[in-house]
Amino acid sequence: MTVSPLVWTATLVLLGAILAVDLLVVARRPREPTLRESALWVSGYISLAVLFGLLIWGAYGPSTGAKFFAGWLTEYSLSVDNLFVFMVIMSQFRVPRQFQQKALMIGIVLALVMRGAFIALGAAALNAFEWLFYLFGFFLVYTAVRLIRPRAAAVDFAEGRLIRWAERVLPVTSEYDGAYLTTRRAGRLQVTPMLIVMLALGTTDLVFALDSIPAIFGLTKAAYLVFTANVFALMGLRQLYFLLGGLLSRLVYLSAGLAVVLGFIGVKLILEALRDNELPFINGGEHIESVPQIPIWLSLGVIIGTLAVATVASLARSARAGVR
Repeated sequence: MTVSPLVWTATLVLLGAILAVDLLVVARRPREPTLRESALWVSGYISLAVLFGLLIWGAYGPSTGAKFFAGWLTEYSLSVDNLFVFMVIMSQFRVPRQFQQKALMIGIVLALVMRGAFIALGAAALNAFEWLFYLFGFFLVYTAVRLIRPRAAAVDFAEGRLIRWAERVLPVTSEYDGAYLTTRRAGRLQVTPMLIVMLALGTTDLVFALDSIPAIFGLTKAAYLVFTANVFALMGLRQLYFLLGGLLSRLVYLSAGLAVVLGFIGVKLILEALRDNELPFINGGEHIESVPQIPIWLSLGVIIGTLAVATVASLARSARAGVR
């Protein structure tokens, strides 16, 4: 897939404008959004992602369009899983509900910037060293196994090292001052816990990106698709946080479904690495043409089917258990 600088520029300007509008809304009205408002925003962002995918489909062909949709669905599902950890962070820092959307928005913007850099580095590294696909593949299989267990490690990372460093270096107050990041106490400028929360959210998402970025590179090597799928997956995440609310606790099989998806993509990556093998200690450095190739339509079907089964099974189990 070849994308011209003009298309890249237009895409960045458009996505930046959408995020700016979202930021402006949060800045002007720092409050807890209603369910109706959240539903409208989430529906709007999903519609934009689908429209963008259809444009890609029409401009670059069905195969490229399917790669975008597969990548976006995978990243979006992983983002939903991340909301569990976001809720833990909000709870442990006791962030008032009316200020949570500002913390989420700034944290998501930080995550977008860091993911953009991570994608650029990843794309450059993979172009230079194709053997990295072996590492990505085995890492995703390892992540699939780890996903079944609680993801406390990422929370410990964000709330441990980062918080301890911030408290040592920055003069942090123990109380919030509205949604402000800084405040003055006794004539001294100090940062509020809101700044630490935003850093924790952004850093935690970057930790999760170590799982999600290799996953989408397993579906497409086009940096443009990887970047846009990640942006559309994160856009609307703030509103989705408030829309799902208690529903997240009912998605008991979501992590298991994501484990299947990541494991499948990991195996797909390893198979592709074997087909394009250049490592001298594997098959004498020759390609292994007999390795089966998994088509993108099958990948898309596995992703949609697995997530659908995980969601339906989760809701059915919650209904039997009487969870609301």
